[in-house]
Amino acid sequence: MVKIMIDPGHEGVENNLDPGAVANGLKEAALTLRIAKYMYDMLNEYEGVQVRLTRTGNQRLTLSQRAKMANEWGADFFISIHINAGGGTGFESYVYNGNVSAATIAYQNVIHAEIMKSIGSVKDRGKKRANYAVLRETKMPAILTENLFIDNANDAAKLKSEQFLLQVAYGHVEGIAKAFDLKKKKEAVKMSEQAKTEYDKEVDAAFEFLKQNGVVTQDRRNEPVTRAQMFLMLHRFAKNVLKK
Repeated sequence: MVKIMIDPGHEGVENNLDPGAVANGLKEAALTLRIAKYMYDMLNEYEGVQVRLTRTGNQRLTLSQRAKMANEWGADFFISIHINAGGGTGFESYVYNGNVSAATIAYQNVIHAEIMKSIGSVKDRGKKRANYAVLRETKMPAILTENLFIDNANDAAKLKSEQFLLQVAYGHVEGIAKAFDLKKKKEAVKMSEQAKTEYDKEVDAAFEFLKQNGVVTQDRRNEPVTRAQMFLMLHRFAKNVLKK
C-alpha cells in the first residue's frame, strides 16, 4: 500500500491565519486547498494507495508539523502544493537542495513532466532545488510545486478557472500514478471510459453540424487552433449559422 501525503500550502483565509500570497482577488491558501482536494479524490480512484491531507480546511499548521505528520504516518511520498508570487510566470517544482535519494529526483522528473503536459501553454520554469522546511524535514521523497504566479494577470486568470485547477490536479495525479505504477480501480476505469465515449459522441455531433454549415472542413479535434483560424471559424459561424 502506497501512502501519499498531500500538503495544501499555507493555512487558510480566516482571520489570523496565513493565506499565503494574495493578489488579483485570489488567496494562495484557498487555491492550494482546492487543488489538493481534487488530487485526493482523483488518487482515490486508484488501487493500492492511501491518501491524506495535512489540512482539510482553514487550520493553523507549522511547516514542521506538516513534515511530522508525514513522518509519523510513514508516508511513502510527500507533495506540497503552492502558488507562486514575485512577478514571474509559469510552473516550477522543487526538491531539497541537500542529499536526496535517486527516487526523489526520478519522481520530480516524471511528476514535473506530467504537470506541464496537463496545463498546456504555460512557461516551464524548470526543476529546481531549495532548502524548504517541508522538503528538508520529511524522511521520505518530497516535492514542492509552484503552480503559476498569483500576481501575474495572465496566470491569475487561469487560476480563476475551476477547469484549470482540475488540470493542475490531474497533472499531479498522473505524475504520481506513473511514479508509483498505480493502477485505476476497475469501477473508475469503466466510468472514465463511459465518460470518454459520451464526450467523443458530442464532439462527433459538433463536427458534423459545423461541417454541414461550412464552418470547418476537416476533423482536427486534437490539434491547436491559431487566432487566425479562430477568427475564420467565428466569421463563418456568424455568416452561415446565426444569420439563418
